[in-house]
Amino acid sequence: MRTLWQHCHAATMAQGSYSIIEDAAIVSSAGLIEWIGPRGELPTLEIDRTVDLNGAWVTPGLIDCHTHAVFGGNRSGEFEQRLQGVSYAEIAAQGGGIASTVRATRAASEDALFASARQRVQALMRDGVTAIEIKSGYGLDLANERKMLRVVRRLAEELPVAVRATCLAAHALPPEYAGRADDYIAHICDEMLPALAEEGLVDAVDAFCEHLAFSPDQVERVFIKARELGLPVKLHAEQLSSLHGSSLAARYQALSADHLEFMTEDDAIAMAKAGTVAVLLPGAFYFLRETQLPPMDALRRHGVRIALASDLNPGTSPGLSLRLMLNMGCTLFRMTPEEALAGVTLHAAMALGLGASHGSLEPGKAADFVAWRIERPADLAYWLGGDLPKRIVRMGHEISN
Repeated sequence: MRTLWQHCHAATMAQGSYSIIEDAAIVSSAGLIEWIGPRGELPTLEIDRTVDLNGAWVTPGLIDCHTHAVFGGNRSGEFEQRLQGVSYAEIAAQGGGIASTVRATRAASEDALFASARQRVQALMRDGVTAIEIKSGYGLDLANERKMLRVVRRLAEELPVAVRATCLAAHALPPEYAGRADDYIAHICDEMLPALAEEGLVDAVDAFCEHLAFSPDQVERVFIKARELGLPVKLHAEQLSSLHGSSLAARYQALSADHLEFMTEDDAIAMAKAGTVAVLLPGAFYFLRETQLPPMDALRRHGVRIALASDLNPGTSPGLSLRLMLNMGCTLFRMTPEEALAGVTLHAAMALGLGASHGSLEPGKAADFVAWRIERPADLAYWLGGDLPKRIVRMGHEISN
């Protein structure tokens, strides 16, 4: 069925800028955008249905390109402890930190993980998100990584949202491998990744390159195995220190390198040459009270595409609003509202390998868009919280908000 969506203005985000069309019309068919342009230039087409958007501003559906939305347990108690002066090391010594989430995730059933993750993903969807990436990484053994990734696939089947599944088995060292990081990396490469890829549960492979996680050499072993399996890679890099993980990611043509507070200009140059997207995560920066800003000038100077994401996770960014991250990207990282919106549309799509099909309003791309009752696109980064009135369209069909 061919649908005409009209009486609207469109911020198409083509080429990563607003690329505004005033008095726009959009024609969708078979889940894709067939035509978009000024309403006065609408070609002669057989239209089955016409929808009046009542003067709304239409943007591409928002894309959250870095989340850890599937997990067991809750770490709000640790948040309270930190505010009372208890250090992260002390919390970890008590069995807290990521170890507590691993225990809770391993103990939870697949159904329980699905039910809790569904609520979190639906919160993001109510904010205008139509595509999302979800990482594993709280199982840290084959059975529990498989369980998490099965939940991710189930979310994609049962919710009207595009979902990409990323295996983050190299997230932390599980307790059974204490003091044996190299052995755990071998287990990931020799057993976990081949099995999970064979089962069709993985769209990309990620790792955490940091002094408290895995070294660049260890991460490279994971990347080599991912390449053998035909899987693209991503990387948590330069969040707490400079190990040049982002340059390593660039050498393997990574889709993205994420966090990046301590990246160098040389890292930015390497990422620009490789086309690797910089995914910035202001929620974690805010929640952890960090002070080291990502090198925005270097990223801009070398033309690195910049995305934003929620980093939804129980320990360092329990963020349920991608729109809030737009404001944080502007206020904390000095981004413009236009850069921020590109960061959760076209550039976020590129960070997931979906740039050809999502992230902008162009013919041939998915008919995923949001019609917002706002005065201008900058309003999306301006308002703090709340539920802005909107109509959400996924694959050409309006879904409940």
